[in-house]
Amino acid sequence: MEHNIIVIGIATLELSPGQQRLLEGCCAVFGTPRFKALAGNIEYYPITPLKEAITAIASARKLGNVAVFASGDPLFYGIGRTLMRNFPRQILQFAPSLSSIQRAAALFRLPWEDARLLSLHNRNCDHLPGLLLSHHKSILLTDSTNSPRHIATRLLDYLEKIDFIIEAAAWRVCIAEDIGSKKEKIFTGTLAECATQKFAPLNVFCLYREEAEPQTCPCAFGLTEEEIHHSRGLITKSEVRAATLHALRLPRHGIFWDVGAGSGAVSIEAARINPQLTVFAVEHKEEEIANIKANIRRFRCFNIVPVFGRAPQALAGLPTPNRIFVGGSSGALEDIVKTAAEFLPEDGRIVINGVLAKTVETAPLLLTTHSFTVESARLSVTRVDHAGKTTEFNPITITTGIK
Repeated sequence: MEHNIIVIGIATLELSPGQQRLLEGCCAVFGTPRFKALAGNIEYYPITPLKEAITAIASARKLGNVAVFASGDPLFYGIGRTLMRNFPRQILQFAPSLSSIQRAAALFRLPWEDARLLSLHNRNCDHLPGLLLSHHKSILLTDSTNSPRHIATRLLDYLEKIDFIIEAAAWRVCIAEDIGSKKEKIFTGTLAECATQKFAPLNVFCLYREEAEPQTCPCAFGLTEEEIHHSRGLITKSEVRAATLHALRLPRHGIFWDVGAGSGAVSIEAARINPQLTVFAVEHKEEEIANIKANIRRFRCFNIVPVFGRAPQALAGLPTPNRIFVGGSSGALEDIVKTAAEFLPEDGRIVINGVLAKTVETAPLLLTTHSFTVESARLSVTRVDHAGKTTEFNPITITTGIK
């Protein structure tokens, strides 16, 4: 006879009559220490370390049905997925309770059908502001590293970095601690207030914007030069931007270095069409850094991180890139290509735009030397306006290196 694994979602520290019936005939229960009393006289085993628990569950199943206690809904950021990876689906039976997010939303008195739902459990988040500020409402399951205090501090630090700390006043924080226990507690306040508090490890974090989000340009791609804040006409022209982004083949997730970012035109376009991509706009001119920050604020591209400094020195310590664009190298192209060769993953791409003959000639040689597969395209742009006036721009060579 093949015995089942019954996964019971626990919402409060007491079992319903239906849950009690599910335990009948179970020879063992697995769960966290806080649920142990609910097992009664049935042998109770720890669910962690998880690898050892899976082995023990498989062994216990030989003797009879096995129960697993989980918090809330085991199929919502819970143990359900892990169990389905390790056991046949037909022997798994799920009896969910309300998830912690459902219960938190009720405590907050906040509709949550329009919220972005995230779990930060054991997740490495390189840029939380891009993850959270890009949506008007987010509900998160935190962990000991990504605590509410840590999250609020990182959001405030970023807003200060882009000279936009006034934006913090538009956001509210709600936190539900120890839901369903005698220690249950609700916090509501500002990001600044949250950054000064300590919270229980078991909590649900909600961040939402009280006011309607300001409207930016409605198009997803194709900003004009007039729409992007820049200085003295120094901006990557729209036709070149389009061809450059096409050559980059940006991933939906990951890290993009825009080296010599100028006003940030390429960064802004990349960030808007790939909101889950984190863009590091590296620039050594203060005037251009100010332009990058202004464009981040204008288009609410909070997945862009402005980095002040010269490459390659300014690249030290940045998360490993999936793609690199070099719009300007200030004479350090060889060192930048060397850095790209060191950090780009297999199939990673670097795109180098060149107008000057030296850059056009040197870029493919450097890339070939560092074992990149090289492709080049020469782009000439001629514009004719509504009055028939013709404007010709200097040709630009787009050189792509594939790791």
